[in-house]
Amino acid sequence: MLNWVGLASKIPTVEKSALKLTFREKAKWTLIILVSFFLLGSITIWGINPEAVAQFEFLEIVFGSRFGSIITLGIGPIVTASIILQLLVGSKIIGWDLGNEEDKKKFAAAQKILTVVFCFITAVAYVFAGAVPPASGDPFLIIIVILELAAGGLIIMFMDEVVSKWGFGSGVSLFIAAGVSKTIFLRIFSPPIRGVGGGAIAAFISGLDQGLIGQAFTSVLPLIATLIVFVIVVYAQDIRVEIPMSFAMPFGKFAARRWPLKFLYTSNIPVILIAAVIANMQVIGRVLYQRGINFLGVYDANGRPISGLMYFLTAPSLGQTPSALTIVIITILAAITALVFSLIVFKKWKRYTRRMFLLGAVIGIAIGTILAISFNLPVITSMDAIRVLIYMSVFVIGSMIFSLFWVNTSGMDAKSVADQFKASSIVIPGFRRDPRTIEGILNKYIPALTVMGGAFIGFLAAFADLTSAIGTGTGILLTVMIIYQLYEQISAQHYEDMPPFLRKFIGE
Repeated sequence: MLNWVGLASKIPTVEKSALKLTFREKAKWTLIILVSFFLLGSITIWGINPEAVAQFEFLEIVFGSRFGSIITLGIGPIVTASIILQLLVGSKIIGWDLGNEEDKKKFAAAQKILTVVFCFITAVAYVFAGAVPPASGDPFLIIIVILELAAGGLIIMFMDEVVSKWGFGSGVSLFIAAGVSKTIFLRIFSPPIRGVGGGAIAAFISGLDQGLIGQAFTSVLPLIATLIVFVIVVYAQDIRVEIPMSFAMPFGKFAARRWPLKFLYTSNIPVILIAAVIANMQVIGRVLYQRGINFLGVYDANGRPISGLMYFLTAPSLGQTPSALTIVIITILAAITALVFSLIVFKKWKRYTRRMFLLGAVIGIAIGTILAISFNLPVITSMDAIRVLIYMSVFVIGSMIFSLFWVNTSGMDAKSVADQFKASSIVIPGFRRDPRTIEGILNKYIPALTVMGGAFIGFLAAFADLTSAIGTGTGILLTVMIIYQLYEQISAQHYEDMPPFLRKFIGE
């Protein structure tokens, strides 16, 4: 059998600090990596034709990459390796028990080895498929470009290790959030330069100045959608189930508190994974089309699918089809109405909030449809409805599947959590300390939260994409959740040693 741990030990690694890191030390390393990430994204690969580089906006957002730069591969190899291993372990093709420390080491080692392998495989695929074409057909130049791309992927892998072991959160999350935040900032605040239209605000002012009210309204729709998605994600993050717990010591129980099981139990991981699968399929489909193979899709001059499988796996955006504007307006109105309805009853009848949210969404869709008919907006065809349904279904089902795999491979299942409770002397008041008893209680919640939370986060990502939000709805969803998790982690681990002004800002 292949010795994964021994083989991975041959690859350089970032050692974890032997001492507990302070807030300032973690902030320093996180900032260094973040600045390095942006600098690498501005360095063009030597030996390529920059004008011929393919542009994959969704892929760049999901993978935290920038095509044509040193970080063209982004976190793609890391995520791809994780997806493959999770599928193999989750389906029991590889019989590793990740509750076992040795098998957990094998999993980590195998992921690192596969990441290195995929750095080179993806680099070769991008070059020979024409996504990052060399300036000439010189074999030596082609090899140099491949090595540059692979080296960029390896740098990202090591940067991820630095953040995970010396900074806040993980590099994977940091790079996604950084890329999306940059995109949002530029697309909102960019000024018009040399006649080229600027960001959403500049386009809105320009439309009003020229008396084009409809154009001004359309230009600001993505900004409105961005704010709506932000509010919905923050709202969803706070939904949880709380289980009473306390610490059992020889002299009695103490420190009674509640242990929160979030509705979004697997957080943003399922969306990252399903979005990565779709992003990879988009690359493959477009590259195959450029080679005359169009079974995955046919693309227009801007690289957007106009038919085929990838047409149904791409959310309609403003300007793509005549009916896209109608879809975006109806989706935004549904979201606004849902939020208003839920907030109306939030304080007095909290238990009815979620059903009011759904009722508001239905009424919002009805209002949007009536307005679309009244203002003679393009009618949503049956093909549009099928496209939206398929897009949302893929995200929902895919997120559910990856949510289940993630729970089973990351030690978040009921059995693993019960063992963690036992190791930490945590008990549930009124029940025996036997891990099997605690596991039975947790099994009432964790499997249901895994499936429902995965389905909801997938639905939320697809719903957000349909609003044409700046940075894509999936990108905003991931970014808000990443920032929220960083906030929770920092406030829990470094509240005492963080600077006073940050402590005051957190307000705990």
